[in-house]
Amino acid sequence: MNQAVGLMQVVNDVAALAEAAAERVVARLAAPSDRPAVCLSGGGTPERLYRLLGTERFRARIPWQQVHWFWGDERFVPFDDARSNAGMAMKSLLAHVPVLPKNVHRIPTDTASPHESARLYEAELRHLYGADDLDPRRPLFSVVLMGLGGDGHTASLFPGNPLDETGRWVIGVDRPGLEPFVPRVSLMLPALASTREMLFLVGGTSKRGVLKRVLAGEDLPAAHAHADGELLWLVDRDAAPERENGA
Repeated sequence: MNQAVGLMQVVNDVAALAEAAAERVVARLAAPSDRPAVCLSGGGTPERLYRLLGTERFRARIPWQQVHWFWGDERFVPFDDARSNAGMAMKSLLAHVPVLPKNVHRIPTDTASPHESARLYEAELRHLYGADDLDPRRPLFSVVLMGLGGDGHTASLFPGNPLDETGRWVIGVDRPGLEPFVPRVSLMLPALASTREMLFLVGGTSKRGVLKRVLAGEDLPAAHAHADGELLWLVDRDAAPERENGA
């Protein structure tokens, strides 16, 4: 495996994937921190994780009223739209646990444009961080959850997006490369990297080919992802590239 993109843990199936991710998230939130913070992602695999975190087994192990909740990206749709990442996380987890409303930091989607949303969310992140420059010794997040799209995108950073941008923490994306074809708002790679741990959650045979390309270092957005802390790919056996050869 290309060490530049982190380490990999392969588990049996998507249920085991959610289980392993839940244990990692809980462990990070139990560690000492001035402001524990989770950066959430959308998609079916994270949704399974969110439902698991809300179960009795994990619920008692999370300091809900101390943790801040953010999103790595969002579709530019109303909060009650079925495509909303924040709406999915609220319905599957945050509406069922004792979080403080002031600690839930949704990407605004009621603005004039995704670019205005990006500007507002970046201002909020900078304010909460207390500085305009990210310091690797003081991560913005405790854990960042990431997914992998079939075209190699992650968050809402698609092939062709300006991945070398270092000044902005958040951007608006007018034309996503995959469905749903609605504008997006996405954190940039330096902001996503400002974390004690980055977890990529990858499951299913449909992701096997693109995961192999990313791990080989192909010029895809997910291959450029990095973390100031640990970077771990949690992968189920259906997505693990070695299965292409019958392993």
